[in-house]
Amino acid sequence: MSSTVAARGLEDVIVGPSSLTLIEGERGKLSYRGYDVVDLVRHSTFEETIYLLWHGRLPSGAQLQEFASELARNRELPNQIVSMLKSLPKDSRPMDVLRTSISALGLFDPDKNDPSREANVRKSIRLLAKCGTIVAAFDRIRNGKEPIPPNPVLNYASDFMRMLQGKVPDAEIAKIFDMCLVMHVDHELNASTFAARVTASTLSDVYSAVTSAVGTLKGRLHGGANEGVLEMLDIITTPDNAPTSVKELLANRMRVMGFGHRVYKTIDPRAVVLRELSRKLGERVGDTRWYEISRKIEETMLAERNLKPNVDFYSASVYRMLGFPKDFSTPIFACSRVAGWTAHILEQYDNNRLMRPRAEYVGPRGMKYIPIEQRGVI
Repeated sequence: MSSTVAARGLEDVIVGPSSLTLIEGERGKLSYRGYDVVDLVRHSTFEETIYLLWHGRLPSGAQLQEFASELARNRELPNQIVSMLKSLPKDSRPMDVLRTSISALGLFDPDKNDPSREANVRKSIRLLAKCGTIVAAFDRIRNGKEPIPPNPVLNYASDFMRMLQGKVPDAEIAKIFDMCLVMHVDHELNASTFAARVTASTLSDVYSAVTSAVGTLKGRLHGGANEGVLEMLDIITTPDNAPTSVKELLANRMRVMGFGHRVYKTIDPRAVVLRELSRKLGERVGDTRWYEISRKIEETMLAERNLKPNVDFYSASVYRMLGFPKDFSTPIFACSRVAGWTAHILEQYDNNRLMRPRAEYVGPRGMKYIPIEQRGVI
């Protein structure tokens, strides 16, 4: 294999067809099944977007109601999973808990030994529905509280916040969180989605494929980036400090989390929406500090490195103002992205070919074996 064909990190390598998500990096556009994500964020809901991805079309009113009801009915966790959550170390990282819980959930799925598409859709519904319950339950358990059971009357966004915070959020707050979930649903073959498809390509099960994806999303260079943004905001503390702090990070060759993207050549369209949500939330709660710090960081990064924010950057301040724990940014990201992962898994199963890439060998050639007694001291 020639060095001219090798691509580190598989950058821009096409590994297969997909009809789920289109990223037009030069134009800064993102579409699910042909629908602009900004349009979906403004007019659709998380449940409707999931239906679109899984079924390839927008639902009728009756179809959406039935689908949303089925998701809501499946939020409750098996007692064994709740007991397991209570047995875990209280200082466990939420992403580790989510990864382990998803793997364990597969053992309790009534369709676990059925590989049919219909069964895999049912598994996807159960898995997606329960992820938010897992994340909310563990936060309460680690704080010495009992988990709050799900309420099937509420939509996904509202019930997640209720199970986490103990009260139903008002409609505007719930809508903002729902918009965030829509934005995070899918993003073509990012690292975690590719990991899910690789696992699915072996004809392993849905739970194993999603477990692979969660383990990948956990990484600091992928979903973990938004937690890094929060750490940076905590260090900077005020808008006036932002330019100097960012320049110091750059001078010390340290990474400023939440900037740049492998695919977008202009600003990430999700960052544009999240920037506006950050401003609106700040004004609503009467504290725009996190938004103002973020804007100063963005301006400095553009001036110093010509880098624009990605989805992780403004989601950090939005989640902070929604009252989520600092280490919850990535688990919440995962709760949404399960919808995209399972859509890709289902698509992989429908037209499967085992993933088996090649590596460019750069090591020595033609080596001759030397008996150990003739090698001398190395």
